[in-house]
Amino acid sequence: MPAKRIPVIDIQPLGGRTRPHDETITAIGAACREYGFFHIIGHRIPADLIERVWRETKRFFALPLDAKRVVSRSKENARGWYNRELTKNARDMKEVFDFGHTPRPELLDEDPANWTQDGFNRWPDARLCPDFRPTMQEYFRACERVAFTLLEAIAESLGVPPDTLTHDFVGRHTSFVRLNYYPCHDPLCLERPASATGHLGIHPHTDAGALTVLLHDDVSALEINLDGQWILVEPVTGALVVNIGDIVQVWSNDRYPAPVHRVRASTNRERYSLPFFFNPVYEAIYAPLAAVTNEQSLPRYRPITWGDFRWKRQQGDYADYGPENQISDYRIPGVDGA
Repeated sequence: MPAKRIPVIDIQPLGGRTRPHDETITAIGAACREYGFFHIIGHRIPADLIERVWRETKRFFALPLDAKRVVSRSKENARGWYNRELTKNARDMKEVFDFGHTPRPELLDEDPANWTQDGFNRWPDARLCPDFRPTMQEYFRACERVAFTLLEAIAESLGVPPDTLTHDFVGRHTSFVRLNYYPCHDPLCLERPASATGHLGIHPHTDAGALTVLLHDDVSALEINLDGQWILVEPVTGALVVNIGDIVQVWSNDRYPAPVHRVRASTNRERYSLPFFFNPVYEAIYAPLAAVTNEQSLPRYRPITWGDFRWKRQQGDYADYGPENQISDYRIPGVDGA
């Protein structure tokens, strides 16, 4: 039997005033139901912007360690550089740099008005990376546009108006971009190959938010778990990879399961990727949509507050505090599927 390949969907028809996009909506719904992953083309992010993003990403991670440590993130400020990321209490073989949505972009990043639950943005020394900040901010805005388009499409695929899912994202969402660098060596021990540690680039997990829009290079390492088998996500030239997260699984009442995925540790080639995590406002409360529940399909989850869920999950990035917070903790006992 040939290996499964996640679908490639052209999203260019989305966002029009007429409805030639019904086939696209249907394809997205089918991909969410069967895979939780899909490639997208027709996303309208300019190729020259993507080239600049790659250049700045590689330039940043090539900086001396001391220059990166200046913007190290912490439990108090989750934005910045880090090389000790944990997933499910196991250290990932990578370095990361996070930056996120700024509530008041006209003010300084460190202004109290720009402090969020996740912290505030910090940027590398402009003398070392003069184009890093403007390029990354431009890319953030481009991903934001794509994510809103996709979330509206997912809403329609579930039979609800497009703005049903986006109202907790408009203006004040808590999304962030993560720059991932997977070296061929353990980032904490330059002499030790990453593949010899027994760890992975990222350990198996589901994404906590609504959806993830991923830009990754041509190194095959991302895998999804389908029916108990790990399936490699082969890169598609010019495409972005999208996966749904726990919030969509809850909204859909398990109709669209958030996929378990992982990243292999790098071996003979370095790897880079940039996920955009699309997350709602901290005070957002999500639960199964009324449109997908009835007497035969009762709600399987009690309401979840995003800010609380995000905070508990975020703390597990830095230390082992026991079992990681999961949406399964919010399942309603006795309901079918619980």
